[in-house]
This record gives sequence, C-alpha cells and structure tokens, in this order.
Amino acid sequence: MSDEFIADQPAGDRSGNDTRRTGWRRFLPRIGGLALSRPHEDGERSRWVTGLRWGGSALLAVMLLYYPVGAALVHRINDDPAFNPGVVPAEASNAVAMAAAIIDREVNQTGWPSNDPWFFPGAVLDNMPNFQAGEIQALQRVITELRDQIGRSRGTSSIDPGLQNAASAINTRPDIWYFDLNRSWAPLTPSDNYYRDAMRSLIDFNTRLVAGQAVFERRADNLLSTLERISQDLGAASNKIDQEIDAESAAWFDTGADDIFYFNKGQLYAYGLLLRALGRDFQPILAEKGASTIWQRMVDSMLEGAVLQPLFVVNGEPGSVAQPNHLAEQGFYLLRARAQLDELQDILRK
Repeated sequence: MSDEFIADQPAGDRSGNDTRRTGWRRFLPRIGGLALSRPHEDGERSRWVTGLRWGGSALLAVMLLYYPVGAALVHRINDDPAFNPGVVPAEASNAVAMAAAIIDREVNQTGWPSNDPWFFPGAVLDNMPNFQAGEIQALQRVITELRDQIGRSRGTSSIDPGLQNAASAINTRPDIWYFDLNRSWAPLTPSDNYYRDAMRSLIDFNTRLVAGQAVFERRADNLLSTLERISQDLGAASNKIDQEIDAESAAWFDTGADDIFYFNKGQLYAYGLLLRALGRDFQPILAEKGASTIWQRMVDSMLEGAVLQPLFVVNGEPGSVAQPNHLAEQGFYLLRARAQLDELQDILRK
C-alpha cells in the first residue's frame, strides 16, 4: 500500500518533500521535477536589501554633510589689518599695488563664493560673499578715481588704457557665473575672471609707471576729489545702518543685519588698506599740509571698525541691556572715520 501510494504521487513529490511553489517561484521551469531556483535565494536577497539600505544611508549622510562641512572649509574672512602688498618700488604707486594685492588674495588665494551655483557648498555662505562685495565696492571707487583723476595729467589728458581696463573690469557684479539664463543663453565670463583682468591691468600700470610710461599725479586737488567720493560712500553705508536699526531693531531675529554688517566690514577694511597706501603715495602733500596725523587716525578708525567680528550679528534695540547692537557699534567707527575724512578735506582745501 505504501509503495502504491508513492507511485501515485506526482513526480516532483516522490522524494517525500513538499515542492509546491508560491509567488514568483511558480513561474520558474522544472527540470527533472525540480524547480530552477537559486540556492540560498532568500539570504542573497536579504544581503542586497541590507546593502541598499547601507548605501542609501551613506549617501544621505554625505548629502547632509556636504553643504555644512564644505561651506565651513570655504568660509574665510580676510580682515588682517597688517596686510600689505610687499615691497613697492619708489616710482610705483602703493595704492595701485595694494588694490592688485587685495584682488589677488581674494580671488586667487581665497576663492570667490559669491558666484557659486547651488551645487557648490559655497553657495550657502552669506557673510563671506557680503564681505568680499564690500571690498569690491571700495576697489571700484578707488580704481575709478585713479582712472579719472590721479592717473592722468590735470584731468585733461587722455585716460590711461590700463586704468580704463582695470576700472571696467572691477565694475562687474560679483555674482556672475559661467551660465545664467536670465542674462544670456550663451556662456558668460565669471566675475572673478574680470577681477583677475583688473589685477593684471593694475600690475601693468605700476610697471609702466616705474618705466616712466604712465602718469600718477600727486596733487592735493586729486586727493581731495578722491576723499569726497569715499566720504559719500561711507555716508550711504551709515544711512543703511540707520534704516536697518529703525526698521528691525525691535525684532529678535534680523536676517538682514549680518548682510549689512559684513558688507560694511569689507568696505571699511578695503578702504582702510587703500587709504593707508594712498597716504604713502601722497606723503609729501600730507606733510606739507600738516595732515599726516589726522590721516593716520582716519585709517585707524576704518581698520578698527573692520576687525569687529561678533559670533552672531545682533541688531538689538538701542539702549537694551539684554541685546547688543553690532550695527550701531560698527556705525560708530564708520561715522568717526567719515568725520576725519571731512576734516582732511577742509585741510586740503586750504
């Protein structure tokens, strides 16, 4: 009876094992009554799932760390008040050398995150781009004055082509990258490339100045005109501080305060360095007018305001004990420097 029972079973069941297949296994063919299934199939699938989970977790961790870690590595505020361009030949301009050195440090040695697209970690930075934009603002002013006044004879001769190129290049927006469909469908020249071009033109100007092939007019009226323009820039910066304090000082979180603070910081810093260098160029004029001491005080005021760097920029209500107001603190140095600029203008007019 037992043998007959086994003989009557289907071929695949004669071993006494249950080979019934469920799910996707039922679609596999049989050979010799056995299903073509991979050995340890469930174990392999489990390892695949585990691997995918680990891989996905690792990818997520990289994505979460990419921006904060990358931004921390990119972030740098160059506010060293002792920065200098090195040895400058006696016949060359210290201010021109300083302008070229600032551009070289920011663009070539530090990096330019202001025009980073969204997939670069520098795109999430805020304070550093504002600081560099403030520096560019000061460079634009000084290089433009070099082109229009100091770098030509009595303001009536033709404009120096090198200074013309430097002024045109430096007056480029800081946020231009290779592609921006809002501006053009064609590839663009990035901002930092324009700034490098300005740097090369400034270096070339100093080289020609040493060779006697360029003009640098060290006259009191040229210096006076430059100081007037810088004073106007500082006045505009002071006005922005006033507006921000009036509008947002009562709020606990002012997301615009740090933008203004670091832009002004960069502007004060670059102006401090450039005017210190310009003072060396015009030292005979300043000594003749008895203005050397007030000039140094003005430079010190700018650099003292430039080195302020709170952990968080707070726009607290004026007079508050609980909250500081870093904009007001910066504004003090800015206004003091502007007052000293105005005093220098009065001296130079005499």
